[in-house]
Amino acid sequence: MPSRALIGSERQPMRGARSVGKADPSERLEVSVLLRFRGSDALKDRVAKLTRGERSDRHLSREEFAQRHGADPADIAKVRQFAGAHGLAVVEEDAARRTVVLSGTVAQFNNAFEVDLQTFEHPGGSYRGRTGPVHLPDDLHGVVTAVLGLDNRPQAHPRFRSRPPRGNVQWHAAAADAASFTPTELASLYGFPTGTGQGECIAIIELGGGYRTADLQKYFSELNVASPRVSVVSVDHGRNNATGDPNGPDGEVMLDIEVAGAIAPGANIVVYFAPNTDAGFRDAVSMAAHDATNKPSVISISWGGPESSWTAQSMTALDEAIQAAAAMGVTVCVASGDNGSDDGVGDGADHVDFPASSPHSLGCGGTNLQASGGSITSETVWNDGAGGGAGGGGVSSFFPMPSYQEGLNVTMTQGGTQPLRMRGVPDVCGDADPQTGYDVRVDGNDTIIGGTSAVAPLWAGLIARINATKASPVGFINPALYSHPGALRDITQGNNGSFAASPGWDACTGLGSPNGKKVADAV
Repeated sequence: MPSRALIGSERQPMRGARSVGKADPSERLEVSVLLRFRGSDALKDRVAKLTRGERSDRHLSREEFAQRHGADPADIAKVRQFAGAHGLAVVEEDAARRTVVLSGTVAQFNNAFEVDLQTFEHPGGSYRGRTGPVHLPDDLHGVVTAVLGLDNRPQAHPRFRSRPPRGNVQWHAAAADAASFTPTELASLYGFPTGTGQGECIAIIELGGGYRTADLQKYFSELNVASPRVSVVSVDHGRNNATGDPNGPDGEVMLDIEVAGAIAPGANIVVYFAPNTDAGFRDAVSMAAHDATNKPSVISISWGGPESSWTAQSMTALDEAIQAAAAMGVTVCVASGDNGSDDGVGDGADHVDFPASSPHSLGCGGTNLQASGGSITSETVWNDGAGGGAGGGGVSSFFPMPSYQEGLNVTMTQGGTQPLRMRGVPDVCGDADPQTGYDVRVDGNDTIIGGTSAVAPLWAGLIARINATKASPVGFINPALYSHPGALRDITQGNNGSFAASPGWDACTGLGSPNGKKVADAV
């Protein structure tokens, strides 16, 4: 049957990677095939209204979303037939998530999708990958929107930073003002409304590492906070796998749980562990959004990567999962990155982190916070310089400017402003500088961690508290915040490289850090 390239599926090798030969043809793998929405025009209209801040339509239940916008059974049947023709096994069909998972060997997938999977080596290790696009038979074009998982390169990085030891080159001059805060202290400083998030569920996305229950029990006990209920959902065979290295992904997992759990100890914390691939990342977010058992009302994501490291099909697929979450009333909070305006790419250009750049997520940037006597004394852009980290932010090169950002300008560090023409990142911010970081416990060690990784669960905890006091979840809150900028503490000092803080929205700290009670009123 004639075939054509799937638009947006083109892959290039990772920077610094080289092929060392063909992938083992007998290696077995699983691939997620994503299908088109049913009622796509109606869904686009609903999401557009949410983006404009129109609240006339209530959120869809998960059951309603599946019925109206899940995959058509006829489309699933086409993929099943395609799989059978190529000797691939169907291991999962999920109409609500529009996902069919296929299993087979490298040789079978090479034949099915007309790719040449190879083994690539790079300074950080090796991965199975490909160059060029995925191909589909004509009868699947327009039916299949993405094919994820052929390539298993690490797609994202955790967005946390441990405080460097005293004397380290990154221990900068401002360290004289170093401080640390518990999450509950920050909730107080930021004026969060009282509450525990009772009855809510916070979903946390993790692409590696793990947690130890004994550490959580000790941490919350020392905070004099009731231990939240923490459970695990395995996605694509991901699991809670604590490595014992507090500087590895365990630091991310523990930070996320402890920040969200301390602020909303009455909420159920559900951790979705998935492989660190484009398929794993998308599948985890989609699983959390559609989870009819745990019913999360807010999702916290502290992993990401520069837009330039993603394929167009991967970004579109993950953004669609976030859109689905918005339609079902789920707020998605995403760290904006820890490497300033170039997002660590190092090519001399500016880059933003995805999925924070999704127009349907709440992008969370970072600040340096100073406080005294229970009050904030100053808050500036987090930028430690000299490789010490800085809050991510800038202008997307992929996503159009959403309606809630119309009329905004980008303030440049070198002077002057430019009209915002694409999606601007971040939307909001919070304490992220490791020098004013969070007291946490990781792998048996009490330590201090910062990074925008901490800001996503900080905002997720706030949303859980707000949701617990309202009759329904607040859902996608960006338009409400942009309509009520007074609900945020405007940050006007500092820069993250190319972009400077300024009155109003800026590409370092967004609209500002939370004034929790005012945020609750605004949304």
